[in-house]
Amino acid sequence: MIDLLLDINSFVNGVVWGPPFMILLVGTGLYLTIRLGFFQFTHLFFAWRHTFGRLFRGGRRDEPGAITPFQAVTSAMAATIGVGNIAGVATAIALGGPGAVFWMWMVALVGMATKLAEATLGVKYRHVDDNGYISGGVFWYIEKGLGPNWKWLGLLYAFFAGLAAFGIGNMVQANTMGAALNTGFNIPEWLTGVVVIVLVGAVTLGGIRRIAVTAEKIVPFMAIVYLIGAIGVLVSFYDRIPAAFGLIFTHAFTPMGAVGGFAGATVAMAIRYGIARGIFSNEAGLGSASIVHAQARNKPMAQGLWGMWEVFIDTIVVCTMTALVILVTGVFQDGTTGAELTSSAFATGLPGLGGYVVILAVVLFSYSTMLTWNFYGEKSWEYLFGRRVVMPYRVLFLAFLFIGAIGGLEPIWDVADTLNGLMAAPNLIALILLAGVLAREKADYMAEALRERLRDKNGEN
Repeated sequence: MIDLLLDINSFVNGVVWGPPFMILLVGTGLYLTIRLGFFQFTHLFFAWRHTFGRLFRGGRRDEPGAITPFQAVTSAMAATIGVGNIAGVATAIALGGPGAVFWMWMVALVGMATKLAEATLGVKYRHVDDNGYISGGVFWYIEKGLGPNWKWLGLLYAFFAGLAAFGIGNMVQANTMGAALNTGFNIPEWLTGVVVIVLVGAVTLGGIRRIAVTAEKIVPFMAIVYLIGAIGVLVSFYDRIPAAFGLIFTHAFTPMGAVGGFAGATVAMAIRYGIARGIFSNEAGLGSASIVHAQARNKPMAQGLWGMWEVFIDTIVVCTMTALVILVTGVFQDGTTGAELTSSAFATGLPGLGGYVVILAVVLFSYSTMLTWNFYGEKSWEYLFGRRVVMPYRVLFLAFLFIGAIGGLEPIWDVADTLNGLMAAPNLIALILLAGVLAREKADYMAEALRERLRDKNGEN
């Protein structure tokens, strides 16, 4: 029976990650990039000034919402900076070759526009009831932005996202954490599952505010620790960095033959695994981040700018560092994959310490991802069945963490990939149809920003 289900999943996976879907995914990001005037390239520093810049100055708009803009983006990044940055990048290279990294970059660059759109629409079309209870996400911007005749598409998205929460945000994370702790410290996977249930439950049972407060503290710390470790490796192998970039660019367009334990990869494999693992990492196109961005006390486009940086930091910065560590140490030729490959690379670059850096990163990355994806799934099932389903869902989510911790890696990754593709399709359709709304939001925001700048200038004079 299990083999039959896996065969069915393999067939569906081949459909949803086939050429038509790849074209839809990348094409949507490219279309939004054009409609928004290549905003993520021409206004990158503008976006910095109006996000992190305002955070450092202490400025923040007093808008309705449950959490701060920074808490919203750290909560979203808690989901994106996860095992996709460690195991996902390693898997992309092991199966697609170094060229897969190039395609991760490409999907991230257009994905910056996609995530900007998702965060903007999430805030614009969020639903606030009479008691101030906020819900938002793809299903709401489909229903309210496209109209009630499209609600079926929102229901479809909520169903797929609700299922995906048990894969990408649950079992994959617990499985990778369990495997890492078992390899590094010989801790049984079942024990990891039990401890994770307790630690995740202690936060998620308290709702979005507790998740946001936790993410706000964990995410910056874990990202900095991981990047410091990666920089340490790259400093040791600095002379190999140009060659690593050479492998990435060369094999993005030409096949790579078998070397050592590496089986070789075609260009099609580089594109397929680069795009799939890139999406798994930054989630641009899945629409999931719109669910938590909708909770922010911010204006639509202002929150969209945070979404842009979310993708940039996740893929262009963190994933690139992982890829370079793997390539400069040469361990991708050993035949290993997943978190084990990344761990081997860090251990090679930082003997005696590197492996522990990866284990710590896996634990923190996967833990934070579980927290936010619990919320994504909760809001999806709530949209389908109402608020009465929230607490039963939270308990069920905890139970699946244990299943993931003791399960096998490959089948769980395959199912997660399939669910990612299924939930992305309704979102991409909605983004294309709402591109005109996004263009108007951008124009209005830029006009307001100009007026604000002129007011500040006149005040100084």
